[in-house]
Amino acid sequence: MRVARSQALAVLRVRSTALAVALLPAAAAVVLLSGIAMGRIPGGGGWDTARWAVTGAAVLALALAAAVTAVVVRARPALSPTVPIPEETAPDLYRLVRDLAERLDVPPPSAMALTPDCDSWLEDRTHPAHRSPLGARRRLRRTGAAPVLVIGSPFLWWMRVAELRALLAPVVAGTGPSAHPDIAAARRFVRGLDAAVAVAAGRPALAFVGVVARLLLHSCRDHAAEMERGVAAAASERAQGVDYGLRIVAQEQVGLAYAGWDRLLNRVALPAWRMGRWPSRLDAGVVSALTELSRRDRLAEGFTTRLGERPACDLLEEPGAIDEAASLLAARLFHGGSAETGPDWSPVAWSEYPEEVVDRKWRLEAARLHRVLDDIPEPVPGAVPVTIPGAVPEPVPAHGATPGDLPPGAFAAAPTAARVLARLAGPAGSGVAEALEVRLSAEVAREAAREELAARRSAFGAAGDPRVDGLAPLFPLQPPRSGRELLTDHVTAMVCCAAVDTAGAAPGLDWLDGPALLIGGARRADLARTVLSLIEDGDGEPLRVWLGEVGVRPEKPVRLV
Repeated sequence: MRVARSQALAVLRVRSTALAVALLPAAAAVVLLSGIAMGRIPGGGGWDTARWAVTGAAVLALALAAAVTAVVVRARPALSPTVPIPEETAPDLYRLVRDLAERLDVPPPSAMALTPDCDSWLEDRTHPAHRSPLGARRRLRRTGAAPVLVIGSPFLWWMRVAELRALLAPVVAGTGPSAHPDIAAARRFVRGLDAAVAVAAGRPALAFVGVVARLLLHSCRDHAAEMERGVAAAASERAQGVDYGLRIVAQEQVGLAYAGWDRLLNRVALPAWRMGRWPSRLDAGVVSALTELSRRDRLAEGFTTRLGERPACDLLEEPGAIDEAASLLAARLFHGGSAETGPDWSPVAWSEYPEEVVDRKWRLEAARLHRVLDDIPEPVPGAVPVTIPGAVPEPVPAHGATPGDLPPGAFAAAPTAARVLARLAGPAGSGVAEALEVRLSAEVAREAAREELAARRSAFGAAGDPRVDGLAPLFPLQPPRSGRELLTDHVTAMVCCAAVDTAGAAPGLDWLDGPALLIGGARRADLARTVLSLIEDGDGEPLRVWLGEVGVRPEKPVRLV
């Protein structure tokens, strides 16, 4: 704590030095004018010139200092997007945290909120620029209100009550240093400077303000970092005596929760977000994902006993409503767009996910694959015979027509798995694969641009809505997919559509891997290997064997969206 205080004072010294520099010309002008008025300094000549020069410099310095101060004070520091938890919706959670603060002998947090991520922290929301009544601002500054406790929503659903209390102990302990006036003042100064830099960015009229704010931030950056490290160390030391054994268990659960949450977002939520649907129970899904992860990694010893304890989400009065709000916020943070106002955004329950997301995703990608494949010249005309063990070769109708509509020898161009297999297999397959990768990448980029334009129009139509605060994700999950990845996904989707339409398969959901193909109620995870052999090596035999084993009729047209 001593280290944190000393570094806070160093930050405040930077503020005092900046104020002294701004007042120096005014002080010189006062001395000069006073000396002339009292007869100590002779008037006329060079002294008059010096008087006017120094006075002008003082006025200019004070004006610039006032401008910088006004921007720093009025600039609104960035707040983390969170879901607020009023006390009436979680009295048990507030009671737990207050009891914890009492054990730690620190002020309790002023409020609580959830973040759709695996992290927890304290956030100061008492800056004067935050929108609150004037009287409330004065009261907050006068009383030194404690910061808001932000809790990672996956922790509430995955952890048990005792584990959550142990996890939050060092975080809640940080309210003690936050109440110290020097540390609170230093934090407000640094956050105000940071907000001023953001406000001045891209505004020529505020260029000087930006330069001064950046200079001051650079001057106090190291001191502020050391102050925060000192605060964290003091909080950790204070929390040592609270549930120490459980804190070790809780930290183990943090790593597990992060792994399951990351896979759930990337492989389950992201496919839904890309098609305008947002799973409305992400936090409930993380429990299923982590349960499956524990089962696969053989962590089940004592696992059933642990799950029998009270989950932390029971501390909420309406966990379903909170989960839905956190899930919608996750869509905005990790995917972007106008998730709250866009006309094509709608929630989807886990029970509806296979039909509403997985099946639709496959058929959209299969349709895109065949649309792009039509742009690549066919090597030779004529029907394409397909050799599948146990299957009867049939010509494939062109462009959705029936075989009777086609003249003899017309090339098959219907949406079939056979057509894709024939084009990618063999010596010419590598060239077709490269062409498909390029065209698919361009097609996906064009569709993304159209969606962004539609989202922008929707956002502009909702002018004045405070919820519409940007289209790009704040924390993007994945970089753009490569052409090879896109082609693999699209060919897999085509095969899955054929399996659903001709072999009685069904779309399914794997909590860790996302969309899954179910055959006879069991997941078939061996399809990916055969598709890679086709795309990377031009070897279609493994896929032909797989289709024959499953009973897929690759020559039959599939239903597209």
